[in-house]
Amino acid sequence: MSIEENKAVVRRFCELENRGEVDALFELLAPGYISHYPTGDVPLEQAKQFWPTFYTAFPDISSTMEHMVAEGDKVAFRETWTGTHKGEFMGIPPTGKKVEMINTCIIRIADGKFAESWCTLDELHLMQQLGAIPKQ
Repeated sequence: MSIEENKAVVRRFCELENRGEVDALFELLAPGYISHYPTGDVPLEQAKQFWPTFYTAFPDISSTMEHMVAEGDKVAFRETWTGTHKGEFMGIPPTGKKVEMINTCIIRIADGKFAESWCTLDELHLMQQLGAIPKQ
């Protein structure tokens, strides 16, 4: 696939995120998809558990793509998510607070699907906004 086609796959994923179309998101993940985090690797089935929980906690979540660059089979981007904390998230009961989260990712695309990802969500800032961790 071309660089532009790979970027289009990432844009499509973002569009589906914004519409909350979880099943359609999963269709863009390759069968062997794995997400690499500083805390460890997350295989496809475990990654699939994240999205329904996330949309329950932040049902009005919206993503804005701010930067995107691509080379070869990889697409890197930075997006800002905004939403309202209306459901339990990571053991934190709903606060009703509006939050903003920065997500930075590198995605490896294979055959039009996400094969691997390396993402860093600013969880510290999110937890501070929810009142779970004091701001310094």
